[in-house]
Amino acid sequence: MVIYGAGGHAKVIVSCIHASNQLVTAVFDDDDSKISIPDKTVISKYDPSIFSDEHIVIAIGNNQIRRKISQSISHRFGNVIHPSSLVEKDVQLGLGTVVFHGSIIQCSNKIGNHVIINTGVRIDHDCSIGDFVHIAPGAVLCGNVSIGENTLVGAGSIIVPNISIGSNCIIAAGSVITKNVPDGCIVRGNPGKIIKTSH
Repeated sequence: MVIYGAGGHAKVIVSCIHASNQLVTAVFDDDDSKISIPDKTVISKYDPSIFSDEHIVIAIGNNQIRRKISQSISHRFGNVIHPSSLVEKDVQLGLGTVVFHGSIIQCSNKIGNHVIINTGVRIDHDCSIGDFVHIAPGAVLCGNVSIGENTLVGAGSIIVPNISIGSNCIIAAGSVITKNVPDGCIVRGNPGKIIKTSH
């Protein structure tokens, strides 16, 4: 497995890969100041000719940057799933998606491409999560929740059943979302209230 990125998020992805008894053969990063992550040499720039037959995961937490980088990658995208997580067999996982330690993804869920399911996340049945979403540590999605592309669901947030959250939203840490959220909104609180929109 090859990863793109050498920051803190990358360290956790490396941990997941090692826990699955796989090897990290190369780490790419465009920032020359990042010399290494544990036991791996960082190759300063992305090079499609290096380990071109291996799968790659973009190890960058920022949704917009992850999306931009994905458009310039020629490696095949792979998934990283920590063995302590529980992912039901009928879950549809897109390419480039990572599932971190202790997460639970229940049945009949559809997870998009390049999604981050962070540490200890709980996703109940029949949810739909768009591409380039980040579900931060400890967040809970109840049944039949929909999350649009590029949205960040903050740490410890709770989304009650049958809620739709639009694209390009930010749900602040610890929020409780009880109403649908349109595209481009920042939401905070319990119950969650829209504090800013991009319109």
